[in-house]
Amino acid sequence: QVHLVQSGGGLTEPGGSRTLSCQGTGFSFSIYIVGWYREAPGKQRELVADITRANVISYADSVKGRFTISRDNDNNMLYLQMNNLKPEDTAVYYCNARSTNPDWQGYWGHGTQVTVSS
Repeated sequence: QVHLVQSGGGLTEPGGSRTLSCQGTGFSFSIYIVGWYREAPGKQRELVADITRANVISYADSVKGRFTISRDNDNNMLYLQMNNLKPEDTAVYYCNARSTNPDWQGYWGHGTQVTVSS
């Protein structure tokens, strides 16, 4: 059975840092494109960053230079290091694992709330 288990959400002050983690089980984690999406209140879910099996990385313009995505295939782990957090980063963050098939959205984590507020 496929699981993507997330951890690391919470409340952070503006300018602070937080790391999200996601562990995948029940599928061949290393061959998938894995990434982080977020959904803010009243907004559509958007891609934050993803990383391919060849370690090609993409970031949303809004997080470039502040967030770093990484993967550890030996332990089926995905990370998102978030620095210089801003109130507009407040959202529910979702871990995702997908193939190159554009018709399949992939597997999703359960979501974790990140709130940036003073």
